[in-house]
Amino acid sequence: MNTHTGTLRASGLDLSRVPTGLFIDGTWRQALSGSTFPVIDPSTGKSIATVADCSEEEGMQAVEAAYAAGPAWAATAPRVRSEILRRCFELMKTRADELAELISLENGKSLTDAMGEVNYAAEFFRWFAEEAVRLNGELYTAPSGANRILVEHQPIGVAILVTPWNFPAAMATRKIAPALAAGCTCVLKPAAETPLTALLLADIFTEAGVPAGVINMVTTKRSGAVVGGMLKDRRVRKLSFTGSTEVGRVLLHAAADNVLSCSMELGGNAPFIVFDDADLDAAVEGAMIAKMRNGGEACTAANRFFVHRAIADKFAKALSDRMAALKVGAGYDPQTECGPLINLDAVDRVKGLVDDAVSRGAIVLTGGTTNTDEGYFLAPTVLMNVSADAEITHQEIFGPVAALSVFDDEDEVIAAANNSEYGLISYVYTADLARGLRVSERLESGMIGLNRGLVSDPAAPFGGSKHSGIGREGSHHGIMEFCEVKYIAANW
Repeated sequence: MNTHTGTLRASGLDLSRVPTGLFIDGTWRQALSGSTFPVIDPSTGKSIATVADCSEEEGMQAVEAAYAAGPAWAATAPRVRSEILRRCFELMKTRADELAELISLENGKSLTDAMGEVNYAAEFFRWFAEEAVRLNGELYTAPSGANRILVEHQPIGVAILVTPWNFPAAMATRKIAPALAAGCTCVLKPAAETPLTALLLADIFTEAGVPAGVINMVTTKRSGAVVGGMLKDRRVRKLSFTGSTEVGRVLLHAAADNVLSCSMELGGNAPFIVFDDADLDAAVEGAMIAKMRNGGEACTAANRFFVHRAIADKFAKALSDRMAALKVGAGYDPQTECGPLINLDAVDRVKGLVDDAVSRGAIVLTGGTTNTDEGYFLAPTVLMNVSADAEITHQEIFGPVAALSVFDDEDEVIAAANNSEYGLISYVYTADLARGLRVSERLESGMIGLNRGLVSDPAAPFGGSKHSGIGREGSHHGIMEFCEVKYIAANW
């Protein structure tokens, strides 16, 4: 089913090849009711496609397909699963241009950012293709000598995967790849704002040899009802969610009734700390990466910049100059460096945070303006002297806004950085390695970028503390999230 409208400017992507239906048990189908919803290009505000809007009943059909395919997939030899995952990686790399263009179209991020996402997303299949054949158990003698202790890792079962709009490829593969490597089957529910990328991936996975029913995809504008219905099904044993902390809390409540294993990658409010001995050029470059990846619409985005008083003015000017020079435009324009926000509500929310900070004494060094005549744009913005009581210091910004404040000593900045319900990631810049490691250990974050503005890596455990989540994605930890540990006591 293809119901696309509009064309992609400056791109060779053929939208007619992108599926728009529900992918259940290896087949594409329309919603039973015939319902659809539009996908909006945030660079223009116009509809580019309509996709199927599934019902709770169709959500249950996807669960049934995953459950039926489970035993055969779990029994598939690890090497066979590994080779299929490797083929997924290769096909994603082969079709990287197409995927990047589609991401830019429905998400708005620049083509450079989109290509970076595709490469990152594909790497999860290469990494977990290797992990699939290394899911080792344990064998040892009980301390009493009475028996042997045998430990196996078995697939947990049907997994419901719920992904956000800001990284439509990477957040899908970061969940699908370890689930399949562990021997689980799954139902993916992509965000309604950016479903096309996931649906194109489904075609790629089929070409790679993923059996029918192992991966199912359902798109809907009624996520609460559809996902809530699936979580009530006793055949479902796993929920993996990436999104806001607010929605995560709701899903955790829903999952509790069925005692589901939950992996939750939630919100962030990352501090970016620059000490007076830091390499200023490196710190500014790291700030641009940490702040402006995907235009600031990332859970790992640096939000609260704490700069030592001795270098605050120099850092602020250098960062403002870099932000002001960014070319803002349609994501799929090859010259664009900062695309639009995802929708009008996002523009209004971020602009409201800027205005609140200014009303409390913050100074706008650059940006602060919006343009919604065509698309959803907010100029890259730097605020100086942001007060601790400003809303922008307590909320996830999710936009191209850097909020700067100054500090004088180490204890002060650590206390300020930890003064948040979030604990996903922190960034620290200093030439003193001992101080860098000391501060890193005291920061209440699951990840630290020490003299680095980018930490994401399929080989590293991604995840946070406090209200930023439960569990880890990537690394060997990622596959364990989809396993049950079975202990067998034996004598021989």
